[in-house]
Amino acid sequence: MAGSGIVFLMYHELELPGRQLVQSEPGYVRYILRETAFRSQIDWLHSNSWHGLSVSEALGSSAEKSVAITFDDGCETDLIAAAPILRDAEFRATFYVTTGFLDKPGYMSAAQLRELSSSGFEIGCHSMTHAYLDDLNSQQLHVEIVDARSRLEDVVGHKVEHFSCPGGRYNERTLSLARQAGYCSVATSRAHANSSTTDPFRLGRVAVMRNTSQTDFENICATRDLWKMRLGESVRTSTRKMLGNNLYDRVRTAMLRQS
Repeated sequence: MAGSGIVFLMYHELELPGRQLVQSEPGYVRYILRETAFRSQIDWLHSNSWHGLSVSEALGSSAEKSVAITFDDGCETDLIAAAPILRDAEFRATFYVTTGFLDKPGYMSAAQLRELSSSGFEIGCHSMTHAYLDDLNSQQLHVEIVDARSRLEDVVGHKVEHFSCPGGRYNERTLSLARQAGYCSVATSRAHANSSTTDPFRLGRVAVMRNTSQTDFENICATRDLWKMRLGESVRTSTRKMLGNNLYDRVRTAMLRQS
């Protein structure tokens, strides 16, 4: 990775006209970009000579003007919307799939996941059930990290090397088990760029939100103003530790509904 660091962009479902989202909760929708916004961002990167990389490529890259492009959850729009836009720009990406969501409405089927993988995009694991990993006991954690990958590998027919933490929640047991299981990296939701000195089991990623403006997006890619995001992140992390994941989520959902 370049000395100044490469930003790992984090996306989720894309919104298409006339297509229902898999969830309608405000806490979910705020992470959902319209397909037109995603296309504009990729077009800007391409026209300004940026490189769009998968996680594996980014971990070994020294190219300037590069971003890693990642998607979480495994929504069907990964295949039908994001992949064609990325191919048009000749960009790569990593799609972190929640294994237990396969074949559910709004998510990719096993056949669609194989199609996405065979078209050259990297597949990563995003757990079995999208549980908060820092709430789990050892047996549950094994299901989410180890069993989920095994099932995913059975579907795509090759090794899955990268893992991302649902909701950005993890602890030392999470990272230790991922190492033991043979993953090459773990992606978090910490807002920092990644360089050759970054622990690959604590990779930062920056969420591209529904309200992310084009100027904000350009600043994120250039690693500008990430410190502001980290300040807000620190406050949220402290609040989560005080309230616990469940109560924190209930409070956040109530506040978002009122906004």
